[in-house]
Amino acid sequence: MKKLLTIIILLCIGTTAFAQQIKRFNPDTIRSIMIDSNLVNIKSHRLNAQDFIDAMLADTSFYQAFRNMKRFAFNAENRVYTYDKKNKVNGKIYRKIHHSNNMGAHKMEYLAKNDSGAILKKNGKYELYTVEMFDYIFMNAYNSDFVKSDAPVGGGKNEGYKAKLKTLIFTPGRKVTGIPFISSKTEIFGPDLKQFYTYQFARGKYLDTIPVYRFKIIPKTSIQDDDVMIKEVTTIFDTRTFEILGRYIDMKFKNFLVDFDVQMNIECNKFDGELLPIKITYQGNWDIPFHKEERASFLIVHKDYKKEK
Repeated sequence: MKKLLTIIILLCIGTTAFAQQIKRFNPDTIRSIMIDSNLVNIKSHRLNAQDFIDAMLADTSFYQAFRNMKRFAFNAENRVYTYDKKNKVNGKIYRKIHHSNNMGAHKMEYLAKNDSGAILKKNGKYELYTVEMFDYIFMNAYNSDFVKSDAPVGGGKNEGYKAKLKTLIFTPGRKVTGIPFISSKTEIFGPDLKQFYTYQFARGKYLDTIPVYRFKIIPKTSIQDDDVMIKEVTTIFDTRTFEILGRYIDMKFKNFLVDFDVQMNIECNKFDGELLPIKITYQGNWDIPFHKEERASFLIVHKDYKKEK
C-alpha cells in the first residue's frame, strides 16, 4: 500500500528550491511568445473565458501531437538532472536518440549516451521513481508509449497511474480520482474550485510567426495557498485553428502527508501539416513519509522531423 501511494503521488506531482542551482529550461510557454499587449478584450473577438475552458476540456489535438510522432522520423535530445538534499546536482543523464518509424516499425538508435552520478540501482532500474516514470512516458527508454494505441486503464499495473498523469497534463481541469488528499483539488473548472481562480488573456506571436491567444488561469490574490493545488495553467491557442500549441502547469501542495512543487511545460509546432511536440521541460521535488525525497529536472527536445511512409 505504501509503495502504491508513492507511485500515485509521483505520477501526479514533482520545489523550485533548486531553481537557482541551474538555469531553468524555458519553463514557461509564454517566454516563446512576443506579446502584442498584456490584456486583450476577448469579447471583441466574440470569445469569452468559457470558450477557452470548453476548448481545453474538449481538446484532443494536444495529446494527438504525441501520437503523431509514430509517422515521423526525428531526433530527440534528452537531459536529466537529479539533486541531493542540499540542491547539488548528484546525477546526470544525457541521451541523443534517432527515432525512425518506417512502415510503422519503431526503432531507436543512440547517437550519444552519457550518464554520471547516482542514476541507477544495482538492478539497472532508475534510482528515482520520478525519472523512471517520466522516462517511460516521454523519453522512451522502454517501449515507446507514443507509438502504441492507448491501453485500457487496468491493462497493466501502471496504466492507471499514467492515465492520471496524462489527464493532468493534457486535459487539466478534470477531476483525477484515486489520488489521496489531491483528487478534490484538480477539478479547477468545477463548482467548488472555479470561484478561486481568475483568467487572463493576451495575444501575440508564438515562435515569431504564429498568431496565438494566451489563456492564463491563476488563483485569485485573496486565496490561501492550501485552498488550491494548481497554481497556474497557461495554454497557448493558435488563433487560426484554436489548436493548443503549448501548455505550462505549476502545481504546489503541502500537508502532513505530502509536500510537492512542480512546474512542467510542453511546446508543439506544425510539421508537414501535423502538430508535433518540440520541447518538454520539467522541474520539481516531492517528499512523502517513509520515502526518500526526490528532486529532478528535465529538458527533452525533439527536432529534425521527417515524415515516413
